[in-house]
Amino acid sequence: MSKVDFHIHTKFSDDGEFSPGEIVRQCEAEGMEWIAVTDHNSVRGVPKAMEEAVSVRVISGVELDCVYRGHNFHLLGYGINASREEFWEIEQDILSQERRAAEEKIRLFSKASGIYVDADKILAESESGVVTGEQIAAYVLGREDAERDERLVPYLPGGQKSDMPNVRFYWDFFSKGKPAYVEISYLSLPDAASLIHSAGGMAVLAHPGQNLKGDDELLDRIIEEKIDGIEAFSSYHSRAEAAHYLEAAIQGGLLATCGSDFHGRHKPNIRLGGHNALWSDEKLLSEMKKSPLLRQPVL
Repeated sequence: MSKVDFHIHTKFSDDGEFSPGEIVRQCEAEGMEWIAVTDHNSVRGVPKAMEEAVSVRVISGVELDCVYRGHNFHLLGYGINASREEFWEIEQDILSQERRAAEEKIRLFSKASGIYVDADKILAESESGVVTGEQIAAYVLGREDAERDERLVPYLPGGQKSDMPNVRFYWDFFSKGKPAYVEISYLSLPDAASLIHSAGGMAVLAHPGQNLKGDDELLDRIIEEKIDGIEAFSSYHSRAEAAHYLEAAIQGGLLATCGSDFHGRHKPNIRLGGHNALWSDEKLLSEMKKSPLLRQPVL
């Protein structure tokens, strides 16, 4: 595993498992050197991680949901001023939308699948009032009769989608274009990049292989929107994809970054530092130190 990981989620992401302190302690136990806390539309975990850090260096970060030309993307912001009011406002706006969407998400899933979901039970177990596709997946796949439903078998142990059952269930039922998808209003990608820049940060396109699906023309358009980097090395990328997006970053004069997208139990096969980089840690850090990112104050 790499000692560098710039894409890690804490419980301040609605699908994250561990507190910022727990993340820091796990990273330090693994001997990691540099990390970034990048929660979904939230910066609340950043100061907490920095306070807990002893040996690992923590970079402030965020992962903003955004849209561009009809597609959903994630834009990582690194080295941001996490005290900016705009980040708090974005988090509260999205939380409010997600709470309103919770019951509709359950209704659409039950209608499409014919599988009963106890909405009251799931809502009662949600600390924030937000219900994610992964939570519904855990509920459905955890039922005693799940193995008798042939539609669920691929997600159960031994099935072809059992490596990350909850997330793959989410992708199949709750992502954009799927039957239980509920529209949430996000920033445009240019606006997300502008916000990150105004907060003193660098804007990096997260796991492009996961979202672009090989659309290089769209990638070219995104690069024109003044992003600063591409997460070329990701747990979702094959070696060929990593090489492709590394070349895209180099040709575009952009920073090539690495990130596991660690969440915990919802993505059990993703480990801290598990981004399958083609470069050594030394090479990664050497290249990143050419940017302002690793020269900013960190703990």
